[in-house]
Amino acid sequence: MEFAHEPIMLEEVIDSLKIRPDGIYVDGTLGGAGHSSRIADRLGDQGLLIGIDQDGDAIEAASARLALYGDKVRIVRSNYAAMRSVLSQMSISHVSGILLDLGVSSYQLDNAGRGFSYREDAPLDMRMDQRTARTARDIVNDYSEKELYYMIRNYGEDKFARNIAKHIAARRKDKTIETTGELTEIIKAAIPAKVRARGGHPAKKTFQAIRIELNQELNVLKDNLADMIELLEDGGRISVITFHSLEDRIVKNIFRTSENPCICPPEFPICTCGRVSRGRVVTRKPILPSPEELERNPRAKSAKLRVFERQVRDDRLSQKLPE
Repeated sequence: MEFAHEPIMLEEVIDSLKIRPDGIYVDGTLGGAGHSSRIADRLGDQGLLIGIDQDGDAIEAASARLALYGDKVRIVRSNYAAMRSVLSQMSISHVSGILLDLGVSSYQLDNAGRGFSYREDAPLDMRMDQRTARTARDIVNDYSEKELYYMIRNYGEDKFARNIAKHIAARRKDKTIETTGELTEIIKAAIPAKVRARGGHPAKKTFQAIRIELNQELNVLKDNLADMIELLEDGGRISVITFHSLEDRIVKNIFRTSENPCICPPEFPICTCGRVSRGRVVTRKPILPSPEELERNPRAKSAKLRVFERQVRDDRLSQKLPE
């Protein structure tokens, strides 16, 4: 199966990065290289694109697609959490731009064997990096009912989280839950029929919660986004595409705090806490897919693009910004 994934908001992303021919750019979620190939097109002989992905299938597909760019592209199999280390090994301290596309690829969803989809019956897997040992099967069968409830409530934002957890715990007493099909049927049984009839797929939120928990998606984003801003050179930009409110909230808050980190009391006329702005939020409101894109690619429906620009400042004390 070909690793095909239509890049979300391609033109908007490329415009947001303000690509320079001699710049260094990092795609921290390389995927099938849809965005990266367009970035590489804009680079001159002195430019460099570094592609990072933890998915072996993505690395293989992207390597083939980007091969024609030769030395302008370097590809590394890793998690974007290791971006600083990856760059350090290349003797690179700062970059001109960073892109994160946090969505699950169409390949991962459509390839039933990866276990991401609730529409196909397959082994419970959901690993972004198949080198890791733990799978979705381990979470579904080993987490306590209480742990499952909190996971589904917090990461899936499903109001039926308690009942879903209860049904999972009851079913696995009889036999281990092995497949996505089994789990989907359990979830359906835990949600009232009238709700199933009018809402989206009943398993969508639980599958999202398990995937986030297994791959530690929110923690990786929360723990590393601010550091990636530090990796930008003066005037460099980081563009992040999110696909659900939990991710978007993290990006929005970290960007906002990076712009105005001051914790001094409002009545202080001058900042004395020593926290210096890292730059500015370019997108006060997120950029959304156009109606034309949504018609062409329904999977872009929930996508939001936020952009931050690094601005290095030397002064440690500054007049407080008005609220």
